[in-house]
Amino acid sequence: MKTTLAKSLANSRLTLGLTCCLLALSALAPRIATADATIYQQALRSTTWVLAKNSDGTSSGTGVLVDLDRKLVVTNAHVVGDARAAVLFFADLSDGQPNVSRQHYLDNVRKLGIRGRVVAVDRKRDLALVQLDRLPDSAVAIDLASESIGPGEAVDSIGNPGSTDALWVYTSGTVRTVYRKQFRTGAGEHDFKVVETQSPINSGDSGGPGVNSQGQLVAVAQAIAPNARLVSYCVDISEVKEFLASPWKPAPLPVTDVLKNADLEYSQHSTGHYEVKFDEKDDQKISVFVTKDIEYYERADVRKIWALARVSKSAPSLETTMKLLEQSARTKIGSWMVERNDGGEYLIIYCVKLDATAAPDAMKSTMQYVAKLTASMKKELTPKEQAQKASDTLNEWLSK
Repeated sequence: MKTTLAKSLANSRLTLGLTCCLLALSALAPRIATADATIYQQALRSTTWVLAKNSDGTSSGTGVLVDLDRKLVVTNAHVVGDARAAVLFFADLSDGQPNVSRQHYLDNVRKLGIRGRVVAVDRKRDLALVQLDRLPDSAVAIDLASESIGPGEAVDSIGNPGSTDALWVYTSGTVRTVYRKQFRTGAGEHDFKVVETQSPINSGDSGGPGVNSQGQLVAVAQAIAPNARLVSYCVDISEVKEFLASPWKPAPLPVTDVLKNADLEYSQHSTGHYEVKFDEKDDQKISVFVTKDIEYYERADVRKIWALARVSKSAPSLETTMKLLEQSARTKIGSWMVERNDGGEYLIIYCVKLDATAAPDAMKSTMQYVAKLTASMKKELTPKEQAQKASDTLNEWLSK
């Protein structure tokens, strides 16, 4: 009897304890929801929808206003690509609530759209800076956190995912860890301090603000981890600050614009690279290629320009190799390369890496130089029996 009574009392206490916990949690939930709503409203006025047109078409992403006086918006470099201009939208607010219809902004681009210039890019950090012509009265520059966020802390973000027709989408998450990471995405090689979060980043969210519980910017959304579910990478605030403080490096022009401005006729090869044909001596036509994408080393953006001099089933001889090395040492601006393709053939290629911000005339003269040098080497590498074949045939015919 005593045992039964004791169990009954214990169960009553347990039930009462659980009830108290549930009541406490239910009372706390509205406060959390209110805090999240406040952070959203605060960050919303700093968030932008970014549209840019580059060689791959029109890209869509998110940005965040970081400097009110200079009208500067930070986004990802891969959002603007090689574009020099962008169109940005801030949330169109009514009674404090944003119009989330994507079509609403497109239909009212003259009223709501703001033109911007891409004034700086850092592909290593995957960051870009856009300077706007004007700002709406509702725009507020976001506060930058004084230090990096830590594991276990909450991080909230706003983005414009392409998977939905809605803009200004809120996402909550948690910081998993903060560390330096070298990795590759479709936008290229990256090396920066990463804020790894337990939250999804969708196409269109890139460049959006990640904020802490005070609404301060602690990260910029960058990419989703390819091999982990709901794990995302963001650029840490320390990288953003260093980017803003460093000398601005402009984005290079799209390669098609440079080729057009250089009055060069081009076609796009099946590989995606661009081909220009040059007429050289002895009726030779030399195809010179320029890469579709820009490569970068630290803060140097380069375009690769190359031409093929010879294809052979056997490896170059020692004599040929020495000839290539000697000419590479003399030419300075480029070098000869020997590569082997999937078919086992050896390719002798002359390659130049040109500053991607170089003027159109510089690209034209470089491509002409590559064509001339390749034509000369191609002639030197042609087996003598092939070069003499026509004359031998003529002598043979005349002797009969």
